[in-house]
Amino acid sequence: MGHSLESLVIRHTHRLPFPTGPEEPAKPAKPAEPTGDAGNAGDAGNADVVARQFDAALMSVGFKLSAELLECLSGLSVGVVVDTAVRTLRTVREMVGDHVQHNVYFIDFPANVPDTFAFWTQCIVEALADDASRARTAAQLRSGVVDLLTLPSYGNYRHTYAEMLAAHDELIAATGDRMTVLHLGDDLDDEVTALYLALAGSTTPLGDDDLNDLKVLAERCVDGPQPEAIPIRENRAVLNQARLSAGADLLVDTVTDVLRLACAVSDGDVTLQEPTRFRALSRPVRRALLAGLDSVVAAVPAKLADVHVHREQFKRLGERLHPHEYPRWPHAAEVFAVARGEKQARSFDSRVEELLGMHDVTGAVELLRSAPGKLFRSLDRLLRMALTQEERSAVATAAEEVAPQVSGRVVLSVREHLHNRPEQTGERRVFVNRLGSAWVASDDRPPVLPDERKRLISALDTEVRRRLPDPGHLLVDPDILDVALPLSGKATASGLGVLPRGSVSPVDGDLLRFFVHWKQARRSTDYDLSALMLGADYSTRSWLSYTALTQVEGEHSGDITDAPEGASEFINLRLGAVRGTFIVPQVNIFSGEGFEEVEESFFGFMLRDAAQQGRPFEPRTVRLKSELRGPGRVALPLAFLRGSDGRWRAKWLHLHLKGTPSANRVEGNQVSVATLLRGIVEREYLTVRYLVDLMAGGATTVTLWDGENLPDRPVTYIGLERPEGLHPDSRILTPENLRDLIPA
Repeated sequence: MGHSLESLVIRHTHRLPFPTGPEEPAKPAKPAEPTGDAGNAGDAGNADVVARQFDAALMSVGFKLSAELLECLSGLSVGVVVDTAVRTLRTVREMVGDHVQHNVYFIDFPANVPDTFAFWTQCIVEALADDASRARTAAQLRSGVVDLLTLPSYGNYRHTYAEMLAAHDELIAATGDRMTVLHLGDDLDDEVTALYLALAGSTTPLGDDDLNDLKVLAERCVDGPQPEAIPIRENRAVLNQARLSAGADLLVDTVTDVLRLACAVSDGDVTLQEPTRFRALSRPVRRALLAGLDSVVAAVPAKLADVHVHREQFKRLGERLHPHEYPRWPHAAEVFAVARGEKQARSFDSRVEELLGMHDVTGAVELLRSAPGKLFRSLDRLLRMALTQEERSAVATAAEEVAPQVSGRVVLSVREHLHNRPEQTGERRVFVNRLGSAWVASDDRPPVLPDERKRLISALDTEVRRRLPDPGHLLVDPDILDVALPLSGKATASGLGVLPRGSVSPVDGDLLRFFVHWKQARRSTDYDLSALMLGADYSTRSWLSYTALTQVEGEHSGDITDAPEGASEFINLRLGAVRGTFIVPQVNIFSGEGFEEVEESFFGFMLRDAAQQGRPFEPRTVRLKSELRGPGRVALPLAFLRGSDGRWRAKWLHLHLKGTPSANRVEGNQVSVATLLRGIVEREYLTVRYLVDLMAGGATTVTLWDGENLPDRPVTYIGLERPEGLHPDSRILTPENLRDLIPA
């Protein structure tokens, strides 16, 4: 468990907990491959030498030790350093996607990739020469349609991984190669506690992987320090599950808190977006859940109205809890009576809907004042329904007055919404749900009048500025200014170098190389990596895929159609040759298991200089490695935009198209991809720049960091990477903890 916790800390913070371990000398081992196993370092018998070899092994995968961490390791025993190196290398290789073997169909890729038609013809010729496939192939030729998947030489590796490695020269080091610095942390217990408090107390929802990590941390930290507040209810459910197992008091103040906990106990969806199939619950768990419901309703009977929102799930839960067997908790039984319709408990939302149904906007606003969050989420609708200036003013005034009681992420979300609200009907509107599924529909809503929009935007800016803490001297890396504020972890996949949806970051390099890796779990699975090139008007210029192996822009590594041991595909692009303004990589599921079903799947991209050569996959050139998760059959992780200055930039999408059950291809989704891309590109997201500008409007000193000179006093630093040499008392905000920038 200790080692897995150490790995978790490294992934989340890029800090290595202060190493401890056995003092015995390390055993000799064979020299490692360049990808990095520091096992033979112990032969040196000197911790300083071992630590430097560890650092060199890390650099081969794009990481390195900070000067402070290197010095610390040099003072420890050889055995401790070797054990630390082995564990850490394993973690960082997985972070960057180097824990698997990335083979390619065409051994010389990106060189000597054949023309698509010539390649298919070669596969047919080889099939005709094969006794086992000759008759079938000849019959297909007579019919006029040949199924590539029936050709013996199509879709499976024709050489070993070792043979592929031997065909490529070593990568030439370049100053542009990624180098992620690992910093020295505190001891493991302190690092785990700090990470637990940060995740549990997050002011924005966590992504699924982070929520799973929180579950691991909560089990370890249930008896230790707890966050002052847990504003996200999903986090509270995870903590309550750990507290339930430990016999500690539950943190519940709504009936929905108890429902979420029941879902967590049944390994269901604590977000309550998907129905949970409740399992049989033990008597202690049933008693705890019923006692929790009873205490909530006894304290505030009006909270019975919350049952209506999740009525069906409460009915299913009641079938598992058997409340009639526990007469000592009569208020808990009322919850299920409401769910079954046997007891009336009028909901707050129904009262609001009744007033709006009578077109009593002013009355609805007065009622919503008692629920500031609901008022803010209803602002657009209220302003659309308001027929008079008096009603519109009442809506705006109420919003201004309750704004201090609304969570920071809701204030920022409404601010972003109002900024992007079209002033006329009939435009296209992009919808994205919490799972990343996206679709487009016509926006037929009546407009929100400009005067109210401007008034509310100004009021929300004032409210956000009021909540922002004084950062002292604010030092900002300019490259982070266009990173979107992480208002929800659901809008970001987990991985290395991943940024929230809508973020823009610079892309510097001659060659852009995408990769996808997947490993099927139970049945044959075929993922297809493709890249669509679009013009400034979002029209298709060209694409690279298994149906177009070569183009002016670059090459495809070849189609792999089965992945029992894992498979990879690559696309190599020469940025200077791209015809168009946008590059949209995508992963299409042609057949088999979905992104949620496979054992493993991830996407990423590398940047290289033209002269670097190297293998198809070189970990220290990886800029992004993103887990592929989502319900759709087509994944759109990000897009690349060429600006008016000729420079390329990445814009994060994190979208999924529903696609078709099978045979998804880039040719079939060009229009939908272009429409979604337009919606994301043309939407203006709230970014770090927005908050920095608000802070700069006060007494705060803001300095854009030049990448070299660091102040010798404490600062608040915001950047894509933590630089070495910051004052130890500085506050540091990077993408790993950027959510801390969102005011409560």
